[in-house]
Amino acid sequence: MKSVVAVEKREQWMRRFNLRALALTLILCVLVILPCGCASWWDYPGETAAEGKRRHKRVVQTNFEMMRADIDTVLLLDRPSNLTDKRLP
Repeated sequence: MKSVVAVEKREQWMRRFNLRALALTLILCVLVILPCGCASWWDYPGETAAEGKRRHKRVVQTNFEMMRADIDTVLLLDRPSNLTDKRLP
């Protein structure tokens, strides 16, 4: 026969688990469902679909260019090597 303390601890654990599952579900809904299903709330008024796609493509391209520049800076690829002062053929 289970003790009352063990049953109460299990019920308390289940309540915490249910709250964690609820919080995780809400976070997933915000991160996954809203961006996929509600695209019109971030569009600019008076903007056609083609203009929106061009704007999105330009923003993504600019972000990738900045990311590549940051990676080049970290890897020291953005400046010439000064290993020798002689010009090699």
